[in-house]
Amino acid sequence: MTDPAIPTKERLARAMEEALCPVQMIASARAGLYDDFESNLALPTMHLVAELRAIGQHALVARVIDGEFDGTKEEADAWAASEDGQATFRELIRPPRKKRP
Repeated sequence: MTDPAIPTKERLARAMEEALCPVQMIASARAGLYDDFESNLALPTMHLVAELRAIGQHALVARVIDGEFDGTKEEADAWAASEDGQATFRELIRPPRKKRP
């Protein structure tokens, strides 16, 4: 059972520390680079998997693919309530522009 008080990005960083991943990758995890809701990457999980494979961290890759470090419902709800989340929703539900004749 995961502790909901520990953010997903921190759980990932700790797992990366235990696996002796490079310090910069761990720092990137803590900064949210691989996070479902904080990353500026389009596909943060795929990026993480590629980086872990490149350094031979296959056991950690399997854990990532199995969803162990996916964002939680609480994290999703917090993002949805955030300004970034609200802006995304506004963009998605914006009515289509009318074509000019």
